[in-house]
Amino acid sequence: MKKVFESVMEWKTSAAFMFSGSVILYGIISLLLGKREISLAILGSLMILSVAGSFLQFIAFSGRIIKHMRYSLRMILFAIPFLAMLACSALAFQWFPKENIGAWMSFIAIFIIVFIGMSIGYEIYYRVMGRKYDGLLGQYRKQNEQG
Repeated sequence: MKKVFESVMEWKTSAAFMFSGSVILYGIISLLLGKREISLAILGSLMILSVAGSFLQFIAFSGRIIKHMRYSLRMILFAIPFLAMLACSALAFQWFPKENIGAWMSFIAIFIIVFIGMSIGYEIYYRVMGRKYDGLLGQYRKQNEQG
């Protein structure tokens, strides 16, 4: 039961971060486009996407549900369904006219660019943190050898 509670808390925290980041990003883009308000429909769609997206992220990356899978396959397992969820939300909440092919192409291009950017960012973060922990482990071993 403890593991279930920890998993739910991890998912809720991830959903909260995703929602906060989405609202901030949407707010910045809205300001740049001259808008001064965010509709409740947009906030609702961002909330639904944050809850569903963070759950999908939990499934793909936590290692609690899918134990052994290459990271590249995990990325695909997350990206394709998440893009589908975004597209369904774009249709359902009328983010832009569904007949506008240019808007859809821009939408997909932005998704791919952001996904690649975030993937590179996470890779850099984990490499830096890995080096930091390797250094700390090296110091620990050195101290234990001397003592």
